[in-house]
Amino acid sequence: MILGQTTRKNFTQNPKNDILSGLTVALALVPEAVAFAFVAGVDPLVGLYGAFMMGIVTALFGGRPGMISGATGAMAVVMVHLIQKGNEVGLALDTPVDNLGLQWLFITLLFVGGIQILAGVFKLGKFVRLIPHPVMMGFVNGLAIVIFLSQLGLFPNAVPKDISFLDNTSEWFSALFSNATFWKMMGFIGLTMGIMYGLPKLTKKIPAALIAIIVVACITIFGGIEVSTVGSFIAEGGGNGLEGGLPTFQNQIFGFFGTLSGHWSLILSTAFILAAVGLIESLMTLNLIDEMTDTRGNGNRECIAQGAANTLNGLFGGMGGCAMIGQSIINVDSGGRGRLSGAVAAIALLCFVLFGAPLIEQIPIAALVGVMFMVVIGTFAWSSFRIIRKIPLSDAIVLIAVSAITVWQDLAIAVIAGVIISALVFAWKNATMIRARKRMQPDGTKTYEIWGPLFFGSIQNFNSKFDAKNDPQNVEIDFIESRVSDHSALEAIFNLVEKYEAEGKSIKLKHLSEDCKVLLRKASPKFEEVIIEAVDDPRYHLAADPEKFTKPLSEYNM
Repeated sequence: MILGQTTRKNFTQNPKNDILSGLTVALALVPEAVAFAFVAGVDPLVGLYGAFMMGIVTALFGGRPGMISGATGAMAVVMVHLIQKGNEVGLALDTPVDNLGLQWLFITLLFVGGIQILAGVFKLGKFVRLIPHPVMMGFVNGLAIVIFLSQLGLFPNAVPKDISFLDNTSEWFSALFSNATFWKMMGFIGLTMGIMYGLPKLTKKIPAALIAIIVVACITIFGGIEVSTVGSFIAEGGGNGLEGGLPTFQNQIFGFFGTLSGHWSLILSTAFILAAVGLIESLMTLNLIDEMTDTRGNGNRECIAQGAANTLNGLFGGMGGCAMIGQSIINVDSGGRGRLSGAVAAIALLCFVLFGAPLIEQIPIAALVGVMFMVVIGTFAWSSFRIIRKIPLSDAIVLIAVSAITVWQDLAIAVIAGVIISALVFAWKNATMIRARKRMQPDGTKTYEIWGPLFFGSIQNFNSKFDAKNDPQNVEIDFIESRVSDHSALEAIFNLVEKYEAEGKSIKLKHLSEDCKVLLRKASPKFEEVIIEAVDDPRYHLAADPEKFTKPLSEYNM
């Protein structure tokens, strides 16, 4: 009963909101899918099919209800070299093959899907929890900037390129203010943004983005105003329009495996990069939507759904993709919370291709740009300006670095770089925290009381605390306030014991964990005499699986 209620709740809590938000997202998906198809160098219909298949599979089976997936720029950029190389190889064959690069892409997506499914099966999605908050803030800031910059390419030239602002300022301003096309677009963008800002103050029963698109479209269509539209945008990119049929099974790709001879390294490396970029962007988006909705998604389930969707793309002629942060935010802001919203967006997108192409092609680009500009405003973490001086310098550097690398390179590199920087800072800070309190016992034994984490980063400081030559005959090291964290720490303890014994001195170790004692005794039988057993020994575990050392120490075969 409870499972059924949860399933219904995930599918939809408010059908009206989910349906309307899904339609809004579908309209915004069209130019994005087409633009990313052009970036990758494939037909716009391949991008639209990709958005449909990614959207429907992840909406119904993914780990985050309300999250939208489709063709994305981060993955499209990675595909460019593969497609170009495939086309070159195809034309050089004894029997030339046109668009062989596209067939290579479909084959590569089969491997992408397999890698992502394996990531979900082996539960690698949980590693998204290791992403620090400064990386998350840098991610959303960088992505907001990327979305903003991507919209600028849809603008007409404000001023002819041959007019220099510095050399002829008056002519530059004259050309700017006389450019009616540019100012019409700016006006409709402003109107779209104004409706999206003001309508929620009057009513939240209908998505403001959908109403804004409809109002601006009606003004341009019924007013006979000539503006750039979805149809003209596709035509300018070399496409033939939105209209098409259902995706078909690409059985011909199995006949092209022979053309991959000598190029498997390119296929597999591209597959791994695409899988990594897709999973990182999807899991980061999942994390963000979790925060926005105060709920928790399932990262491993999302990995499997993303993999299944990309495999389906390879088999049925889509360009693949991953979660789309901009469209996901539009969906959530428009009231979409259930799986129904994503399913409606995907099905509506397919219906546009099958039946509604003439109508959708009339939608002004300005309306869709205005919607995306509002997404940019909503996505950017404006609070980062307020807290930048209040957080540790290392966190501020990570935040800025991730934002910059997202814009300069891509999301995956930025997140990996941010996590690495954060990990190094964390390791460095913890490496300096190792301390040793020294005191003499009444019987002349010198005791070192270790405080702080003992791991690879703190080994050098740990070793510097001891003076084997000048210490008394009996030495005791107490780890009650320390934690032995890794193999480097065990090796340091082992070497320290050998150093004291080489000086002919007696050394004892106290308050080591069960697994630490087991590993030291396996390394050398002499630790039977060196380690002191105590009832208050710590119970933490060094091994990945805590159940590995659940038995009493006496039961282990040393």
